[in-house]
Amino acid sequence: MDTSFYKCCAVPMCKSTSIRTPKKLFIHVPKNAQIRRKWLKLARRHPASLTPKSTSYFCEDHFDLQNDMENYVQYTTMGVVGRIRMRPGCLPTKFACQPMRAKTFTDDCRPAAAKRQRLVLINECEEEIKAATFQQSENLNIEVPNQDEDQQHEQQQKTTKIDKAVQINITAKFRSKTTQANTKSHTKQTSPIKLSSTSVSTSPFKVAELKPFVKPELFCSSVTCNLSNEDRSDSDVSSLYTPSVALMSKTSSDTSSLNVEFQKEANLKCMVDHTLDKIKKTPQFYIGIPKDCYFLIKIIHEHTGISESKILLCLKKIRLDSKFSELSDEFEISISYACKIFTENVSKIAEVMRPFIVNLDKASIKRCLPIAYRKNYYNVTCIIDCLEIEIQKPGKALHQALTWSEYKKTNTIKYLISSTPNGLVNYISQGYGGRISDVCLVENCGFLNSLPIGAHVMADRGFKHIETLLLGIQCKLIRPPSIVSGRLDDVIAIACGLINLQNSLINK
Repeated sequence: MDTSFYKCCAVPMCKSTSIRTPKKLFIHVPKNAQIRRKWLKLARRHPASLTPKSTSYFCEDHFDLQNDMENYVQYTTMGVVGRIRMRPGCLPTKFACQPMRAKTFTDDCRPAAAKRQRLVLINECEEEIKAATFQQSENLNIEVPNQDEDQQHEQQQKTTKIDKAVQINITAKFRSKTTQANTKSHTKQTSPIKLSSTSVSTSPFKVAELKPFVKPELFCSSVTCNLSNEDRSDSDVSSLYTPSVALMSKTSSDTSSLNVEFQKEANLKCMVDHTLDKIKKTPQFYIGIPKDCYFLIKIIHEHTGISESKILLCLKKIRLDSKFSELSDEFEISISYACKIFTENVSKIAEVMRPFIVNLDKASIKRCLPIAYRKNYYNVTCIIDCLEIEIQKPGKALHQALTWSEYKKTNTIKYLISSTPNGLVNYISQGYGGRISDVCLVENCGFLNSLPIGAHVMADRGFKHIETLLLGIQCKLIRPPSIVSGRLDDVIAIACGLINLQNSLINK
């Protein structure tokens, strides 16, 4: 886009300019008179306000660029275009800057005869209104015949008195707050509602519970039967209450322990629900599933019978490599049980997910080919590379030798993964020991049998020796140019500088 001179949007009420919004595209208004008139009419701008030779622009906010712009793909890919090419017959359709577009618009002027007729009607209406007003005023000012000035003065005073009386009656009644006697508000000290309330110690429900226990007549009879003389001490009488008090204390302790257990279970359930809600809110980060594909959890549950929480535990372990101690805290289970859930259910989940890895045909791959591949790598069918995962050192010496990776300098398991140019994985091999070479892995894993005739395979320099294997099945190897690792060097330099800013390991 040429930004050498100032541009502004010609749509009324639109504030887009090349200075205020420099990243927006400005589309030139066509020179064709008919199309130009359509654009201005849709923008609610009179065509006479712009001369045919004037240079005007509409900003990108008023178009559907994806459908109206011919070189839209080039613009989105490269970020800039030399010349904006609009499709023939496209029109501006978006005018969010004009909130009053519901009003009708026409650029045709009314003829002079219609204007004169409208003025005549307006004058006639005004004259009729003036005549009616004058007639009403005359009726009000009619004098009474044979009436002297004193009678007129007396009548005028009477009219004034009547008006005053009417005015008094019309005045609305207003009661001042200071003289308002019938107040309905109550303070806290004098509120009658408070008088009817009872405290915990005087609650009628508590008295009703104690009545069957106290029973005065039974108490008196038991005292009369048990006490043979009047010299019995009060401790004998109080002993009657001892079993009941002990029973009440035992019941209260049992109830409190039940409440504690119930509260503990409620807290644990609340923590687990919080973990599940957190995963459902951002499943892409925690379990690697997009939010609009979360129904996959239900599909796995229906085919395997595994509960939703156990599925989420396994997927979170795979996605973030969470420790089992962390999973036990989040799902409120023991560490051993979390490990058991993962080892028992991961194979069942894999059976459901394995059909999603399919080998696409060549036509489908070309239809979804990215822009960067369409010029030089139009026939690329797949991109291959090896994935190495570090493992714990095996106990047997033979397994140690087979899994030792000279490249990673540790024990690993190696996989061959193939993906289409648009990023879909279409092949994955079984795990091999890290000692195996890339060429040997391609030759023995069965990947060559899945390639169609004439396929072009893209790989890095580690697979340069598989070219003869591909030629044997009428396929071709494509090796892109190497990438300069300058940015990675900069990241390492920044990390090392931050390490030097930390505290020293040895204190002086």
